[in-house]
Amino acid sequence: MIQVKLFDQEHEKDLESDMNRFLKKLDEKKLVDIKFNVAAMPEEEEENQIYCFTAMIIYRS
Repeated sequence: MIQVKLFDQEHEKDLESDMNRFLKKLDEKKLVDIKFNVAAMPEEEEENQIYCFTAMIIYRS
């Protein structure tokens, strides 16, 4: 059976840590693919941007 695990963080290092924790428990042979995306949007009334780092791990259970 194919399954997915979704990750969503505001900082790339947090996303990396979450994914590495999950992958550490996953048998390498069960890994199918990893999808990654970054979205950036301006923060209201400020000059900063808000980032959203997301990833999806596709694996066999």
